[in-house]
Amino acid sequence: MATTMSLMNKRRFLPLFVTQLLGAFNDNLFKNAMVLFVVYGVYDDEKAEALFSAVATAIFIIPFFLMSAVAGQLADTRDKAAIIRVVKFCEILIMLVGGLGLVLAWIGFGINLIAIPLMMLALFAMGVHSTFFGPIKYAILPQHLEEDEVLGGTGLVEAGTYIAILLGTILAGVIEVEWAALGVVIVAVIGYFTGRQVPPAPPERVETSLDWHILRSSINLIKSTMHIRKLYLAIVSISFFWTIGAVLFIQFPPLAKNVLGADKEVASLFLAIFSVGIAIGSVAINRLLKGQVSARYAPASVIVMGLFVVVFFFVCRNWHLIGPGELYDIASFVKHPDAALLLLSLLGIAVSGGMFVVPLYAFLTTTVPKDQTARTVAANNIVNSGAMVLGSLIALGLSAAGVTIVNQLLLGAAMCLISAWMAWRLHKACDDAAPQVTS
Repeated sequence: MATTMSLMNKRRFLPLFVTQLLGAFNDNLFKNAMVLFVVYGVYDDEKAEALFSAVATAIFIIPFFLMSAVAGQLADTRDKAAIIRVVKFCEILIMLVGGLGLVLAWIGFGINLIAIPLMMLALFAMGVHSTFFGPIKYAILPQHLEEDEVLGGTGLVEAGTYIAILLGTILAGVIEVEWAALGVVIVAVIGYFTGRQVPPAPPERVETSLDWHILRSSINLIKSTMHIRKLYLAIVSISFFWTIGAVLFIQFPPLAKNVLGADKEVASLFLAIFSVGIAIGSVAINRLLKGQVSARYAPASVIVMGLFVVVFFFVCRNWHLIGPGELYDIASFVKHPDAALLLLSLLGIAVSGGMFVVPLYAFLTTTVPKDQTARTVAANNIVNSGAMVLGSLIALGLSAAGVTIVNQLLLGAAMCLISAWMAWRLHKACDDAAPQVTS
C-alpha cells in the first residue's frame, strides 16, 4: 500500500489523478444539481420523476455507445496528453452552457422550454467529454506506471473517482442551484490547467487513418476485442455490474422522495454513501490482491453485493413515512429506527461492488499490448453503455407496467447472480491459462 500511495507524488500519475478527480466531481455536481432541482422543484409525480432521472442517465450514456470506438482509436494512435488538453478545454465551454441552464432554472425563466433543454444539451456534451477521456485515464496507466503498479494505480483512480463523485453529490444537495452553476465553470477551468501537467504519452505506433464511421468502427472494435476470452468475460461482467449501478442511481432520487419520504439532502446522502463504499472497496481489493491482477474475489464480492441489495429492498418495503406531504431531513432521517440498517446495506452494496469491478478494469489494460489498451477500454465502454441503456429501458418499462421502484430493486439483486457466474468463468479461464503463461 505504501508503494501505491507513493504514486501520489509522481508527475507520471498525480496530474492525471487530479484531472480525473475534478472531471468526475464536475460531472456529478452538475448532473445531481440538475436532477435534484427538477425532481424536487419542478415535478410532483413519481412516474414523471423516475422518467426524468432515467432520461438524464440515458442522455449521458448514449455518447459512450456512439463514439467510444473513435475515442479508442484516437487514444491509441495520438498523444494521450494532447487529447486531454483538448478535451478539458471543451469542458469549460460545456459547463458555460450547463451553468446558463442552471441559472435560468434558478430564476424560473423558461424552465421547460429553455433551461432544461440547455442542461440536457450540456449533459450530453459531458457524456461526449467523458467518452473521449475515459479510454485515456485507463490506457495511460500501463504507459506511465510499472507493471506491478498498474492495479494499485487503477484502484487509486477508481477510489479518487468515487471520492470526487461523493463530494460532487453532497455539494449538489446542499448548495443552491445558482452556486452550482458557478462551481461547475470554476472546476472546469482548474481541470484544464491540471490536465496540461500530464506528461507526454505518445502512441506506441502511429496510424495515419482512422475509421470515423460510427457504426462500422464500433462493430469492428467489439469483434476485435471480444474474441479474447478473458476480455470477453471481464467486459460482460463489468457490463452487468454497471447495469445494476445504473438502475440503482436512476431510482435513488425518486426512491428517496416517494418511498422513504426524504428530502434532497437525504437523496444526496444515499449517492454519497454509494460513492464512499466503492472507493473503500477499490482500495480494499488492492490490499487483498497485493497488486496481482486476479478475479478470484470477484464472484464472492458480487454475490455479497446482491445480498445487500435484498436487505436494502426489505428495509425500503417496510419503511414508515412521517405523513402526507412531509419529508425527512437528514437529522430526522438518521433517527428513524431503520435508518442505520438502510445506510449500512447501501454501504455494503457499494463496498462489495468496488471490490468486484476494480480488478476487472485492470484486466482490460494488462491483457492486451499497450498500443491496444485504449481501444480495449473503448470496446468495454460501448458494451457497458449499451447494457446500461438497456437497464434504463427495463426500469422504464417496469415503471410503465406499474412495478414499484422498491420492487425493481430485486432486478438488481438477480443480475448480481449473472455477474457472479461470468466472474467465476473469468477466474477459471485465468487459472486454466496460468500454466501456459509460466512455461
